[in-house]
Amino acid sequence: MRLFCHFLFAVTALAQEALTPRERMLLERIEKLEQRLAALEAKTAGNAAPGMPMPPIPPARAEESPRPLESAAAGTTINFYLDGYYGYNFNRPFTGTNALRAYDVSSNSFAINQAGIVIERVPDLVNGRRIGARLDLMFGQATETLQGSPANEPRPEVFRHLFQAYGTVVAPVGKGLTLDFGKWASSFGIENNYTKDQFNYSRSYWFNFLPFYHMGLRASYPVTSRLSMSYWLVNGLNQTEEFNSFKSQAVLLSFAPSSRLSANLNYYSGQEHRAVDERTPRGRSHFLDAYVTWQASDRWTLAGEADYAIERTSPGAAPKVVFGGAGYARYSLTRKVHLVGRFAYLNDRNGWFSGTNQALKDATGTATFDLSEGFQMRWELRRDWSNRACFAGKNPGERRQDQVTALVGLIWWFGTAKGAW
Repeated sequence: MRLFCHFLFAVTALAQEALTPRERMLLERIEKLEQRLAALEAKTAGNAAPGMPMPPIPPARAEESPRPLESAAAGTTINFYLDGYYGYNFNRPFTGTNALRAYDVSSNSFAINQAGIVIERVPDLVNGRRIGARLDLMFGQATETLQGSPANEPRPEVFRHLFQAYGTVVAPVGKGLTLDFGKWASSFGIENNYTKDQFNYSRSYWFNFLPFYHMGLRASYPVTSRLSMSYWLVNGLNQTEEFNSFKSQAVLLSFAPSSRLSANLNYYSGQEHRAVDERTPRGRSHFLDAYVTWQASDRWTLAGEADYAIERTSPGAAPKVVFGGAGYARYSLTRKVHLVGRFAYLNDRNGWFSGTNQALKDATGTATFDLSEGFQMRWELRRDWSNRACFAGKNPGERRQDQVTALVGLIWWFGTAKGAW
């Protein structure tokens, strides 16, 4: 046996001597690689549980493409909304209603302010989607205030429950020119439709006086990162269908110098009178609206609004003028409890808004409780007063110079949209 080993050693030595230097270098590299591989296998085996085989390597598979329906619905939000209240008027008006209110019109009554469905798909340029759309369906008491007044709609019943319905295209112009066609909520005035996003539960006189919605074409463009501009070409104020063949226009500027401060300046001009004998009255209506919101600190938010409106039925007619404004202060006691105060003033010197030459004021205090995600309760106490006796009293024909109301509002909403609607 010893002789055989000497023989093998001699043969190996002779074979190595017969190799060229390059062949010996390659053999040495192969031997080192084998040693490294053996060390790695030993380390892996040491980490595995005793007796457990090594897991097999899964076969590669092609990435699944999204289903057509899922792809089409990507970015679409569907949301539901319910807003109700109980309100009491201390005048105990014989009419059963609160004068000059937009939404909380019922006295001593449980009421559904509105129930709504909001479906929206916004454009997403990052993912190459330049089109979008929005649909807001509205039902309930607020529908009578916002939608389909016979005074300005030829067929009010047709569009009564269609609060918003518009399509969007972002044209590849500069930074992106956004074009909307359809019916949308007006941007005039700081207050809006959905109570959950407002300072108070009730709305000021200005929400009730300024336009609620428009139908037509809207173009918006981001001039800079802080300034954006919009131009509207519409049928008119609260006109889904045209009734005098004249197209009204609006220019809106939105400025946000910081994350805590924003300002809006809006101007509207149009002919808002019905055609008589197939001829449109030549008088114009003009609205100038401005509002500012400032988050002074993590707890305090302040806002203010100023408005001026003038209307003539004909170029030489005496004008009707309404002017005034509103101020808001909100203080957050906690993340879920907020206190808001509002004071509003509206000078209706020609009775354009109320039908009476008077100066109207409202002082409102609201406590908001965010009880859970998608559920909110509001307590509110409000006093309206005027220099004229215009508020209904307990007996028919009785008029008072003020009215005091109290209410409790409950608001539910749920869906996939986040933030303000």
